[in-house]
Amino acid sequence: MESSELQRVTHWLIDGVWSSEEPAEMIADFCERLVAAGLPIWRFGIFIRTLHPEIFGRNFIWREGKEVEIGAVEFDVLDSPQFAQSPLRIVFEQGLEVRGRVDDPERFPIINDMRAEGVTDYIAVPLWFLDGSIHATSWMTRQPGGFSDEDIAAIRTIMAPLARVSEIISLRRTAEMLLDTYVGNRAGARILGGQIRRGHTDTMQAVIWLSDLRGFTALSDRLPAETVVAILNHYFDCQVTAIRGHGGEVLKFMGDGLLAVFPIDEYVGDAAHVCAHVLEAARESRASVEALAFPVGDAVERFRFGVALHVGNILYGNIGGGNRLDFTCIGPAVNLAARLEKITGRLGRTVVASEGFANVCRHGWHELGEFPIAGFAKAQRVYGLAEETHAAAG
Repeated sequence: MESSELQRVTHWLIDGVWSSEEPAEMIADFCERLVAAGLPIWRFGIFIRTLHPEIFGRNFIWREGKEVEIGAVEFDVLDSPQFAQSPLRIVFEQGLEVRGRVDDPERFPIINDMRAEGVTDYIAVPLWFLDGSIHATSWMTRQPGGFSDEDIAAIRTIMAPLARVSEIISLRRTAEMLLDTYVGNRAGARILGGQIRRGHTDTMQAVIWLSDLRGFTALSDRLPAETVVAILNHYFDCQVTAIRGHGGEVLKFMGDGLLAVFPIDEYVGDAAHVCAHVLEAARESRASVEALAFPVGDAVERFRFGVALHVGNILYGNIGGGNRLDFTCIGPAVNLAARLEKITGRLGRTVVASEGFANVCRHGWHELGEFPIAGFAKAQRVYGLAEETHAAAG
């Protein structure tokens, strides 16, 4: 591989002409350019560790003539026999290159696997980010005799520009994942888009979901703090999966409370469709919480919760003090939902709805009466699911 050809690929990386491409497209373009320049790679892999509560890293695998495969690896891979025997373990743990020819007496299992496909040589090379973290690449060839010394030198030369580009992409994705994890997908997208000034808010119509766990104060008083945290995590799982599965976004957790919104597209205006999805999420959450059984010593803890549903206009955006902001929603509609949520406990109900929600989503509601609501001039009609009537009476 001539240095001038390698330099062209390096310039392509540094100049950023790939920036409009998705990572998989960029990797395919990168590998094809290297092959066209004379580097005899048949398979290339890049493995990027992530800052994610559940995922250890992401991998992209390119094979000549095929689309790039994208995968995610969970943390339990670190304890697997496959990782223990992988050359990538040495790369991640020691930051060393690992070479494996198919004719070596001691081979890694992956080399045996690739041998059947005609692979003659393998090298794993660390990908160093500026923060000192170690990521990895793997390179395979079918060239008779394996990689030449010039090929290995070319791979080592391309690693620095590849690392800088990979770090830029990784940092962007890390920011997106962290924002998604802590503020939600829609809010994260707005923040990354520049909506970061205090007071920068939008008005939108949405369904508001407010819920809390019954008897949480007593639970916290009689159980160890670590057990309470574990219970809360399982309890929130029961709701978050259903909320996100039906188009909602969790904005915040407040002790045992949860605030979520389901935006209604103002251009479509299909509030009934959105409300139907919200009600289905509430029913799924109710079933999951009822099925939740948490062993504590010789006993098994069971749980109930209440959720209030309301539809209205909210102010959605940055609120806070100084340079410490919260991306959340406020407004009379949120206040009403919070007051309704307190009524669920008084009435022994799991799901209650405002008159506004029940009028839009006509699915078996039973009027529970009018209730004075603190902060509101008029008493509010409150509705419960007819299917819960007998459970509430019992």
